[in-house]
Amino acid sequence: MTFMDFPTQRELVLTSGTTKIGIIPDIDLVSHFQVDSWQVLYRPMQTGNVKRWGLPLMIPNFSRLKNGIFQEKGTTLPIHGFGRLLAWTLTKQSEASATLQLQSSDATRSNYPYEFTFTATITVGEGTLTYTLTMENRSDEVMPIAPGFHPYFSVAQSDKARLETSGPPGFDPKTWQWDTQPPNNPYPFPQKVTVRIPRRGVLTIAEQPVNGQYSLSAMQVWSEPASAPDHEFVCFEPVVASEDGLNRPQDRINIPPHEAHQLTLQLTAKPF
Repeated sequence: MTFMDFPTQRELVLTSGTTKIGIIPDIDLVSHFQVDSWQVLYRPMQTGNVKRWGLPLMIPNFSRLKNGIFQEKGTTLPIHGFGRLLAWTLTKQSEASATLQLQSSDATRSNYPYEFTFTATITVGEGTLTYTLTMENRSDEVMPIAPGFHPYFSVAQSDKARLETSGPPGFDPKTWQWDTQPPNNPYPFPQKVTVRIPRRGVLTIAEQPVNGQYSLSAMQVWSEPASAPDHEFVCFEPVVASEDGLNRPQDRINIPPHEAHQLTLQLTAKPF
């Protein structure tokens, strides 16, 4: 036994058949996704590093802003926003799903001066993880937002160049020096990407349309070099917009006053 064995004391467990999902509610982290014996999401077994773990949500911005400045308001926002740094509240729970919420507060207003409610609902199915994000603008003005997901998928270092993917367009696993210069590149996201992981199975990363609309237009592909303490993962990150996207009105989501915007990401894992 190690201190990181699933489930730790912090983890809430959702189950459907042979599929298990772990969630650490207070930081809105999907910490585990397992189908049969395949552990799909990376767990930092040696380090316990929460910033190299599972499936975090990056909100209100995923990507780095130029000079860190949110131009709309002249404030600063860190890369990946503040969502993973603040305390979320577990509002609903069942055997198969959990709902978490983050409300605007004094901790958010100085950097992101809007009144909001962010609601994350994570649901387990047989071989599936469904993540629905609802962003409610409670302000009297338009609320710009450009979140994204940062899943760490377990991949052995020796298997990274042997991945087979259906996308994103322009990405080829064989062209990278995974040990020394792994990718950190944005690509278009075609709403669905499959990744065949040697000795594991086939993973599908897909956005489900909400009212016929898609919201995630880019996919960042990233990993760590073999010298990093945590490196046996590849991140395929579906995001609203690439670098500085929150500062581009045409690329971000602009939520009208007192309205909400919803998006849904679904991961499907089929073990060999």
